[in-house]
Amino acid sequence: MPHQTTTTTPQRETTILSLMLITILPVSTTLPPMSTTLPPVSTPLLPLSTPVLPLSTPPLHVLDVNRGGSRHKLLEDFPREEGDSMYHGESGESFVTSIPFQILSWRPRALYFPNFATDEQCQSVIELAKSKLKPSSLALRKGETAETTKGIRTSSGAFISASEDRTGILEFIEEKIARATIKHITSIDLSSLEAFNVLRYEVGQRYVSHYDSFNPAEYGPQKSQRIASFLLYLSDVEEGGETMFPFENGSNMNIGYDYKSCIGLKVRPRRGDGLLFYSLFPNGTIDKTSLHGSCPVVKGEKWVATKWIRNKERM
Repeated sequence: MPHQTTTTTPQRETTILSLMLITILPVSTTLPPMSTTLPPVSTPLLPLSTPVLPLSTPPLHVLDVNRGGSRHKLLEDFPREEGDSMYHGESGESFVTSIPFQILSWRPRALYFPNFATDEQCQSVIELAKSKLKPSSLALRKGETAETTKGIRTSSGAFISASEDRTGILEFIEEKIARATIKHITSIDLSSLEAFNVLRYEVGQRYVSHYDSFNPAEYGPQKSQRIASFLLYLSDVEEGGETMFPFENGSNMNIGYDYKSCIGLKVRPRRGDGLLFYSLFPNGTIDKTSLHGSCPVVKGEKWVATKWIRNKERM
């Protein structure tokens, strides 16, 4: 029988915690109440053997974030009572920062950031990229050619570094991505972020399921590796264009998946929202459940800015 996908629209459950805690807090024990002081931690990512943490909502097939309310500031600097912030070093900061997020999945580790950027910032990035768009290309595996891979990725895109944006918006967004993902991870800094890959998907365009990391057995030796991806949705999409994870929580891995069907966990694009997912386990091996793709756009247009995070700067 064909795989059936249902659509649900659950109430958004936003966690106002530091991202550092979710990526490093072992989940083999019950989480303490919010008033309990968390123990010190030292490892930046979840251990490979970490079990799945039950979510408070039923399993999702389609995530549809209900946006009510005003947008968050890019970096929320909350008022603090005396003693809330700690004494900091010369390279530190004097304020307490929080970036709201929702855990979408533990397999793969995927997090959703509502209202990560404003409408104005998203539109500015679109305008910057419009004149630079070219047909999207692929990193080819051994034996592949442009002809044999035709139709796998049909979007148009452009690579843009923050230094090319005179408005400073891309630099600001890049800094926020760094805060949410890498600034607490030892040995990884802004030099490990690739340039923004701004993409446009028109009606019928898609990207079939793939991995963002590069398997050395297929692509040859790698001097550095993509460990995570951050997608900033620059536009709403009337229909289609979801980011899909067909192998989420181990599903569909034994059905002879064709890499084209739009199944599994699907995340609807919402302008200004961000999606982070990890491609590698902490030990550096590829997480097979991080397979993902972009469903075809049915109605409207999809704009997204992708930021790939590497374990070290590419030489």
